[in-house]
Amino acid sequence: MIQTQAQLSDFLHNIENETELVIDTEFKRVNTYYPLLCLVQIATKRATDCIDVLAIKNLQPLFNKLYQQNCLWIVHSARQDIEALHCLSGRLPTQLFDTQIALDLLKDLRPEACNPSAQISYQSLTEILQGVRLEKAYTRLDWTTRPLPDGAIEYALDDVRYLIKNYHQLKIRLENEQKLEWLMEEGQSLLDVNLYEVDITQAWKRVKGISRLPKKLHNIGAQLCAWREHTAIDKNKPRKWILADDDLINIAMGKDNFNAKKQQSFESFLTQYPQRSDIKIDTQHHTPPTPAEKAQRVILQKVIQEKANQYNLTAEVIATSKILLRYIRGNQSVNFLSGWRYQILKEELENAK
Repeated sequence: MIQTQAQLSDFLHNIENETELVIDTEFKRVNTYYPLLCLVQIATKRATDCIDVLAIKNLQPLFNKLYQQNCLWIVHSARQDIEALHCLSGRLPTQLFDTQIALDLLKDLRPEACNPSAQISYQSLTEILQGVRLEKAYTRLDWTTRPLPDGAIEYALDDVRYLIKNYHQLKIRLENEQKLEWLMEEGQSLLDVNLYEVDITQAWKRVKGISRLPKKLHNIGAQLCAWREHTAIDKNKPRKWILADDDLINIAMGKDNFNAKKQQSFESFLTQYPQRSDIKIDTQHHTPPTPAEKAQRVILQKVIQEKANQYNLTAEVIATSKILLRYIRGNQSVNFLSGWRYQILKEELENAK
């Protein structure tokens, strides 16, 4: 394990010319708003090692390598890894190959009993492709622990040792089915900075039960959500430690009240950020479909299922039931109106109209 600046320099020199970087991270996110990055594991054709982020003061040389313009990140279920590194670096990779997305594009590799919309874990994928059952003994380890047990370090390294093998097999399959460009396109959707920089005016979308609020209470509900998110960020604490979802809904509905300290904090927030006083909540996607909308959705689902069968995909990868309902209701930003999905659907969509 790399724990000194000199060891990091040697490792980076060794992989200086490598452009395919297999990456995984270990972080802690139990009592904080932001993930606390602890380890970064990297594998290339030349080397495999893990970097003790907590032990190294200057991580800029690492970031300079990770975020090179010509470097491809190879990750399984990349979003949290990208976020954990973005919190420290403020940067995003330029290219991404996510092996979980690759599996979504190759239906025949998914276990038959698996829910079509379920995500496949790295352990399951490795067992499918390599016939290797990886240990899960350290799944819940506190990765801030030092020194780390030897078994934990090997567990962390296995996450990239087999990932590089999975990548090469999946890449060949995608090339054979002419889907590699689809995969890269999907990866770009995870490289949008808006996914990792919080907009507190949209915090209401994270609150379970927000659709229970009557329309006249939407404004106060949105204000409470924005205040909670702002406070959680400011204190670097989980948002539900600031205020639980049910408590937030009850306060918005007048069934409960803040204590004096929180009431003062809320009022101060509204005074400091007057533009937050008129946040709009759109609960249209919570409204059940009408009989006519259901009938239209059935027509579209049949079209999409036929295309899914033709291209070795699950229908949910092309469009979920919720996305189809948004489209029927006039949303023109749905995912299948652009990119590879639109290319395989455009003629059928026109006919379906």
